[in-house]
Amino acid sequence: MLLRRLKFLAVVAAALAVLLGGSYLFAPQWLLRADIARQAMAAHVEKHSVQAGDTTWSYYEGGQGPTLLMLHGFAASKEVWLEQAKLLSPHFHVIIPDLPGWGESTRIDGASYGIEAQAARLQAFVDALRLPRVVLIGHSMGGAIAGVYAAEHPEHVAELALIDSFGLKSNENDFTRAALAGKNPFLYDDRAGFERATSLAFKQAPSIPGRFVDVLVKRNRKDHAFIQRTFDELRQPAQYLALQDRLDRLTMPVLGLWCHDDRIIDVSALDSLRNGLTHAPDISSSVLAGCNHMPIVEKPEETARILTGFALSH
Repeated sequence: MLLRRLKFLAVVAAALAVLLGGSYLFAPQWLLRADIARQAMAAHVEKHSVQAGDTTWSYYEGGQGPTLLMLHGFAASKEVWLEQAKLLSPHFHVIIPDLPGWGESTRIDGASYGIEAQAARLQAFVDALRLPRVVLIGHSMGGAIAGVYAAEHPEHVAELALIDSFGLKSNENDFTRAALAGKNPFLYDDRAGFERATSLAFKQAPSIPGRFVDVLVKRNRKDHAFIQRTFDELRQPAQYLALQDRLDRLTMPVLGLWCHDDRIIDVSALDSLRNGLTHAPDISSSVLAGCNHMPIVEKPEETARILTGFALSH
């Protein structure tokens, strides 16, 4: 009897190995979705959708406590926040949307997805979910959207946290010079291009299975036209200074969090943020070492600790 059970378990294990191996080789998108679902479960968030304005928004929600509304950056999606959600959901009610046009949220051909347009859409999302005053957190492009939204709708924002935020004056670097010249590093057609893009944003790029990279490359290739059009829109001065031009209208506590070695948004942007906040009642700033443009992924515990301290201090 024992021998039969062992044989049965061996057959089951072999079948699972063949199934998983076949999925990895021939349908890696299934395994990638399963892995994302696993991460969401570990973060105690569930996926929902809501129609708000011109967009069907896809978003994660979970946890209890003060509400954190978290916005991702350019060419990213809500999944980039899952490690933060895992650390923050035990203490906070977290809401993490795919911004309109990105991830699983809908996109309208020819519509603007610049900073002001996205901030206007965000108001429709906040209304649809009937959110209380939130701690609004934005990373990179999401930081500019968050800052513009907070300036336009201060009644909805209790606190504002900006992480390596777009939209501020900063010292030029290789990335900004190339971007202003029209070179878009966020477009790629193969694994090598993906690796170049991730090495630009990470001090040490995360290890991702090759077939998962292929899924991401295929997705990027499909979205080339949208990524390029939005990139070109964000290269306009009214866009890349959208937050800078509204700093004096921010009337809530503000946190600026940067990686010291950010190669995309130079850390000098933090000085522009502090100097421009003439009406904020409290200004906090933190600089992390050992990361590039993605502290939410590269320094998750430190980032979550700083966000927690800021959110609970006012």
